[in-house]
Parts: sequence; structure tokens; C-alpha cells
Amino acid sequence: MPDDDTTEPRAPHGPLPTGGTPRAITRWGTPVMHRAQQQVTSYDDALATLAADMVATMYAADGVGLAACQVGEDVAMFVFDCPDDEGERTVGVVCNPVLTLPEGKDRQLDSDEEGCLSYPGSFEPCARPDWARVDGTGLDGEPVSFEGDGLLARCLQHETDHTLGTVFGDRLSAKSRKKLGKKHDAAAEDYPPTWPAL
Repeated sequence: MPDDDTTEPRAPHGPLPTGGTPRAITRWGTPVMHRAQQQVTSYDDALATLAADMVATMYAADGVGLAACQVGEDVAMFVFDCPDDEGERTVGVVCNPVLTLPEGKDRQLDSDEEGCLSYPGSFEPCARPDWARVDGTGLDGEPVSFEGDGLLARCLQHETDHTLGTVFGDRLSAKSRKKLGKKHDAAAEDYPPTWPAL
């Protein structure tokens, strides 16, 4: 989803890495997309390079978040640049994310449309809690925590799901998933296998 906001984003744990190279996005059906990812244990240059490539890929695809499995890497990490309900963008990198969601009377569902860069060109409503927090580590191994509402809450949940081998289509009814598939197939010519890499 494109983001036209030119104001400086919130970066509570520092800016996103730069200098990466866009990679082709891995699609649903590829095994790495459907299994839990390996936990990050080494915070080295290779991890930083992967994160920079993920950021470059996310922006090239006009996305608001991207997990490592979406560029074919078996690593529990995601990057994001996403607005909340107020339109305020937050950016970050999360390794080994752990999701916290509201419970009981605090739990309100948001049924907005959702899409995935690994199943491009298609969106369907997907009910998720309207607030979320993710805790994990940054590229330096230090603790990070992000929370928010609106699209940011959806993004944090969607990307954490990827690190656990879940795609949002897994959360849809059979009828909704069929609709999603039809939209995806209709848009397939716009998203060649190398997309969004040059």
C-alpha cells in the first residue's frame, strides 16, 4: 500500500537501515512462507544487509511491512514503515517478535481489508484486534517494542504471523480465500516473478 506522507516517521529504536537492494518477493506456496522461521541468534553484518535489502524491497513494492521469508530467507525478522489510526508513521526492525493482543472487554476487532506482497494484487477483509504490541530485538540485539492501532496494529500482527509460517489467507474463510485467489489471478500479469526487483 503506497504511503504519501512526507512527514518524518516515529523511529523509537532508530531509523531503518538504508543502502539495500530490492529483491524478488517470494510468493505464497513456497515452503519458507509456511513454516516457523529460525530465531535470530547472531546480530552480524549479514543480518544488517538482509534488513537493508528488505527495506529496499518493501519500498520498491509500495508496502508498509515485509518479513524475511518474503525475500526467501528463513529468519524471524520483519521491517515496517506504517501509519496508525492518526496517520502517524512508525518505522522499525524486529527480530524474534512476540505479539501481545488485547483480551476480554479490551478486545475490539477491526475487519478492514488486508493484502500481502507475497500474494500481490488482491485484498479481502480480515478481522484482527484493533491494537497490538510487538516485543523483540533490533539489529544490535537490544530489546525493542512497538505498539499501535489502525493499520499499524494490523501490520504488526500480519508480519509477526509471517515469522510463524502463517499467511493472512490462512485466517480467511474458504469463500473469502476463493475471492482473494480470483483477484490475485486477475492481477498476475502486473506482478512478474522478479517483482519488484529490476
